[in-house]
Amino acid sequence: MTKQRDILLTEVALRDGSHAISHQFTVDQVLDVTKALNDANVPYIEVSHGDGLAGSSVQYGLSKTNEMELIEAAASVADKSKIAVLLLPGIGTLHELKEAANLGAKMARIATHVTEADVSPQHIAYAKELGMETVGFLMMAHMAPVEKLVEQAKLMESYGADTVYVVDSAGYLLPDQVRERIRALKQSIGVNVGFHAHNNLSLAMANTLAAIEEGATRIDGSVRCLGAGAGNTQTEVLVAVLERMGIETGVDLYKMMDLAEDIVAPILQSPQEITKDSLTLGYAGVYSSFALHAKRAAKKFDIDSRDILIELGKRKVVGGQEDMIVDVAAEIAAKKEKVLS
Repeated sequence: MTKQRDILLTEVALRDGSHAISHQFTVDQVLDVTKALNDANVPYIEVSHGDGLAGSSVQYGLSKTNEMELIEAAASVADKSKIAVLLLPGIGTLHELKEAANLGAKMARIATHVTEADVSPQHIAYAKELGMETVGFLMMAHMAPVEKLVEQAKLMESYGADTVYVVDSAGYLLPDQVRERIRALKQSIGVNVGFHAHNNLSLAMANTLAAIEEGATRIDGSVRCLGAGAGNTQTEVLVAVLERMGIETGVDLYKMMDLAEDIVAPILQSPQEITKDSLTLGYAGVYSSFALHAKRAAKKFDIDSRDILIELGKRKVVGGQEDMIVDVAAEIAAKKEKVLS
């Protein structure tokens, strides 16, 4: 295994975790979490709506607080950590990217579906112009064969990405599948390779360690598992595991434990655990942020949320198609009513 002083952690609770609390972060919460992460020497802290810059909408979920206020607040107290933002082309624009950079964001993570890297060149290039470190984020990585993943990673590298991520948005991948993908990227591109996991099948830690063993040097985690679905690789646990393995991250374990217990736990609306809905996300290969949307639709139509998620998986619905959740729920309800009548 590579010497791990090269591994850098990105904390995603203030972005991915936005899904888990219906995008209700306050400025004070972001300040408290960022201060503690900065004090614990976490290299990067991602802050934005769960669906990235400009994600606040009826379709994706309305934010309690304008994300630019949250980014500015985080940047104001991060003198060691760098603030990162996520942008999905088609949701966020160059305008929001520039505003975030002006407010202190130092890293731009440009996220596309695993087969759609070709929508990202102007965003990656503009982030570089703004002086930001730039990441290509290939979401739903299980939905393309390895050869296609490599092709798309090469595109992002050619656009100027400093790092390309394999993103297991559904928490669907098994460790061997992660190994295969990370190994292929390491052999095919010359920039950093990263990995972002979800814990819907209780494999986030195993998959993250598999990615590291294959050479991934940029790793995401969410403190207290605060992320979409069943959350991400739990940051404080990952730091402890890596220290047990003799791998130094530079992150203070005790401070991460205290942050998780004293600051983040009270923010959670309910404990991050593998529920029947999050388990179904991983089993069916469905985008992790769909869990709450499916639960609401199930309640509205008096059906089982698992049936919605399984059908979404069959239809290979991806991020950005949240409007399909209600359509699918209505179809299932109509079929149910027809059977009963």
